[in-house]
Amino acid sequence: MMKKTIALLFSICVFLTVNAQEHKLWYSKPAERWLEALPLGNSKLGAMVYGGAPKEEIQLNEETFWAGSPHQNVSKHALGCLEEARKLIFEGKEQEAHQLLERHFITGPHGMSYLTLGSVFLDFGHSAPKNYRRELDLSTALNTTTYSFNGVNFERTVFAPQSEKVIAMKIKADKKGALGFRLSHTSVLPSKHTANQNVLTATIKNKSQEGVDGKLTAEMKVVINSDGEVLADSDSTLTVKNATEAVVYITAATNFKNYHDISENPSALNEAALNSVKSKTYDEVLAQHIKKYQEQYNRVKLVLPKDGNSENETDFRLANFSKSKDYDMVSLMMQYGRYLLISSSQPGGQPANLQGIWNNSTTPAWDSKYTININAEMNYWPANLGNLSECEMPLIDMVNDLSISGKEAATSLYGCSGWTAHHNTDLWRISGPVDGVFWGLFPTGGPWLTTHIWQHFLFTGDVEFLRKNFPVLKGSADFLADFLQNDPRYNCLVIVPSVSPEHGPLGKSTPVTAGTTMDNQIVFDVLTSTLKAMEILKISDSQYVEKLQNIIQKLPAMRIGRYGQLQEWLSDSDDPKDEHRHISHLYGLFPSNQISPYTNPELFCAAANTLKQRGDMATGWSLGWKINFWARMLDGDHAFKIISNMLKLLPAEFSGFGAPREFADGRTYPNLFDAHPPFQIDGNFGSAAGILEMLLQSHDGAVHLLPALPEVWKEGEVSGLKARGGFVVDIKWADGKFSSAKITSENGGVIRLRSYFPLKGKGLKPAKGEVKNPFLQAPEIKKPEISPENKENLVPTLKKVYEYDLQTIKGKIYEVKGI
Repeated sequence: MMKKTIALLFSICVFLTVNAQEHKLWYSKPAERWLEALPLGNSKLGAMVYGGAPKEEIQLNEETFWAGSPHQNVSKHALGCLEEARKLIFEGKEQEAHQLLERHFITGPHGMSYLTLGSVFLDFGHSAPKNYRRELDLSTALNTTTYSFNGVNFERTVFAPQSEKVIAMKIKADKKGALGFRLSHTSVLPSKHTANQNVLTATIKNKSQEGVDGKLTAEMKVVINSDGEVLADSDSTLTVKNATEAVVYITAATNFKNYHDISENPSALNEAALNSVKSKTYDEVLAQHIKKYQEQYNRVKLVLPKDGNSENETDFRLANFSKSKDYDMVSLMMQYGRYLLISSSQPGGQPANLQGIWNNSTTPAWDSKYTININAEMNYWPANLGNLSECEMPLIDMVNDLSISGKEAATSLYGCSGWTAHHNTDLWRISGPVDGVFWGLFPTGGPWLTTHIWQHFLFTGDVEFLRKNFPVLKGSADFLADFLQNDPRYNCLVIVPSVSPEHGPLGKSTPVTAGTTMDNQIVFDVLTSTLKAMEILKISDSQYVEKLQNIIQKLPAMRIGRYGQLQEWLSDSDDPKDEHRHISHLYGLFPSNQISPYTNPELFCAAANTLKQRGDMATGWSLGWKINFWARMLDGDHAFKIISNMLKLLPAEFSGFGAPREFADGRTYPNLFDAHPPFQIDGNFGSAAGILEMLLQSHDGAVHLLPALPEVWKEGEVSGLKARGGFVVDIKWADGKFSSAKITSENGGVIRLRSYFPLKGKGLKPAKGEVKNPFLQAPEIKKPEISPENKENLVPTLKKVYEYDLQTIKGKIYEVKGI
């Protein structure tokens, strides 16, 4: 056992040495508020660690602990008014249609809340500590708190082992017998406690909500192992005395089995989790955690220039970012996004919700649900490019669930085959519209989710994954094929009724309409990817193929309006002074690839005009989307400007709207959580994806090296980025110019490289014609319809690019250099 432990400890040192890039969040005082605490997670369990010295608080979440119980929210009397609503919309009577739809489509309930388990407290009584420091090391996912008190040095290490289903903590003193503390748990939800020897057990009931009975029970167990005395001094408290060190394990589970079955045994799950760690030493648990975590985290590295600000503690570093040349802060934010994704979304678990897995409330903002008109999708934008494709599996699993629960929405609301979901869902996979027509009547929320299936395939080339998930993709295509209606005003097929998310046309009192640009773009993506999937999987159905092809031909072309903007609606109704946070009609620019500077230059210019009209400031998640937009516009300087707008401190006491003027534009909290405000984790994920898009793109006919490098990032290197087609790319640059790249081909095939600088390398040939690799091919898009009133120049100014083809062999590594 001793040899095994030494080997594992040596492996920790090796892992730490290999990862030379240090990214830490650190502070010189404990957290006073939740938005100053530091997040840990292993997908199943989430913890927010405050780092207190007198009293430590660890606020806890378990991924399946939500309000309510299995239910659905699809109206039973909607279908009868659908045709009347459509007729009113086509007649320009959208407000009347809105009122009709509000009465018959929006019945509730409106989704359940994600809940907190409460907090575990450790009372040390160490007031006024000296030499205090707390940190979160992203390279190891370890939270460490150190300080001295009464001449004794104390250290606490907390982590959420990726290899286990527990939260682990080790507390030690450097003086024998100097450690003592009391451990307890509190929850605002109904709970019961029992303490026996070194084990504290809490059972916590969930809540009912909107008439849906609360039928989940969470069981939480805390086990303390120590060289001192551990005793249960009440039904709800464990006490440690005369110790030098103690190891604490926390686990939790609920009776949730799946979205329609709550027959699980949480006690059995907890016993299995604790037995797993009981069979190992703490050092073995730690070593296995670091090994498993770093297998994902270490795939990507980004090195950018630093300055003196880089050495400051994190909240001061953030506050001074705009005055510095601390570009490593951008790298930190990107890696923090990857850290949060690893911590909140692993295969077999639930997908990251509006707050990942971290929530300290029983009434969180927007219930902390899955908002699928942008936010849930945004959570997974960094997954593939950031080389974390397996972290997307919980989202894919949820889409599979919705393909079953969403059949009722397709049938009962619209009389269609297939399946759909609207702008919101939850643990129970509700599929009907919620909150009201203004927000909820977005029937392409489900179809948007299916685009993640196709994109996952493009990045991985996993044919079996595509085969397994093809019925889900086809079910969405079936729904759209049935749901589309001919618009007599424009003689084209449109989604009706619908909304462009949370935004309406100028001069209209409702967003309810037909044929929004975003809907048209999503329909195009779903139908074209279904056809391509059928070809890859060799599914023969000529009638179905012809049906989808005919529908695609009848979809509206994108439109460019009188202000040179990409129209959000079929009507030219955009307000050039409107800075609304949702820019949904640029879905075609990102995350889709329907707007290209090379094949659709007019649309590319129109998208740029829209972005300029919408402005450079927004809510946190919207800024995350804008970073990606400007990266796809190939404008690194503008993308960096949006990043700078994101990296503005909002103190934790201003957790919602209404901050004083000096912090009114704050979009990042002291613990680097994104501020909508309030906290939404999608901004963290969106900004991480945008930073990566600035460095590598593979959506537009080639793998583009450094497509949107800002002027200020003179030197740097990035490694491990994933391109479509299964290519892993490392890039170095100096003096603002490309230096070299290393490409690992996971699947083989031709890679087309695009660069602003000429390249040289063995096997490189000047590119000719369309790229032969289907994973890299761009779609064929209809020419836009341009308003005769438009006065804007729609010819983009683009840098010269050099393109090369390189035939690769699976498993081989190729190097290219700048000339």
